[in-house]
Amino acid sequence: MSLYNSEPKRISKKTVVLFGEVLADLFPDQSVLGGAPFNVARHLQAFDLHPVMISRTGNDLLRDELLSEMNRLGMDTTGIQCDQTHPTGQVEVQMENGSHTFKILPNQAYDYIHAGITHMMAISIKPEMVYFGTLAQRGMPSRLALDKFLSDSKCPHFFDINLRTPWYNKHTVRRSLMRSDIVKMNEDELDIVANYFKIKAPTALLKAKALQDQFELTTILVTCGANGAWLINQQQESYNIGPVVPTPSVIDTVGAGDAFASTFIIGLLSGWELPVLMQRANQFAAAICGIRGGAPQHLDFYTPFKQAWNL
Repeated sequence: MSLYNSEPKRISKKTVVLFGEVLADLFPDQSVLGGAPFNVARHLQAFDLHPVMISRTGNDLLRDELLSEMNRLGMDTTGIQCDQTHPTGQVEVQMENGSHTFKILPNQAYDYIHAGITHMMAISIKPEMVYFGTLAQRGMPSRLALDKFLSDSKCPHFFDINLRTPWYNKHTVRRSLMRSDIVKMNEDELDIVANYFKIKAPTALLKAKALQDQFELTTILVTCGANGAWLINQQQESYNIGPVVPTPSVIDTVGAGDAFASTFIIGLLSGWELPVLMQRANQFAAAICGIRGGAPQHLDFYTPFKQAWNL
């Protein structure tokens, strides 16, 4: 069955499970809760879905801050495990000329997501979609927990590659692609992944098509920063969306890809037409670039989008 439906429908409280890291992004002037799965979950919550984060934090002040923020936003906290040994994840974010680099600290609580606890969550939740990435797979306990969870989940799997040096390798990418239906990556990540699997096609589109064939993927979505995004679907039809016009102001680009992913998921689950889905995802990602960090502090940020999208 196609993931793209022709008739729009309300998406009230559809459940999406997001497996992976919750992090404190440490900017030069402030600390902001982040991590791709958590950013996506926040957006889904604000747009009236039911995101369930499966992650693990330390028994520390950052955990208290996270749970307080999730409660403030009305988010489900039942999937947030507590680790008595390892700290809540932290990342140092360094800014330069409007772009950012990450220094991701090793041996964090999200590296130890418990498979047994995760399995109990899996049998009690029937999600419409599962979202996951690569970073939380760097630790063996979390990797095993994700494997089991994906085996238990019969819904579409959305793999948001998010390659973070040095915390990925060919083995992790291959295993993830084999368990995925929808894959999102940026242009640089497409080159890396194509190189892993000896795909020598002359264009990005042909690389994506070869990757799609090799791993039997329904959709490959490629983001291109300020230049928009494109995808190929199950029928290997391509669609491209260009830059947002007028060009919005940029404070930082942290979380832009997460914003795109969240809107894309909303569009899939609500049956938006493909051109509408891509345009809205691109617009929302651009809007996130106008704030500090990966998600807004105030929910009124979402109001014009909910009104325009009839959510």
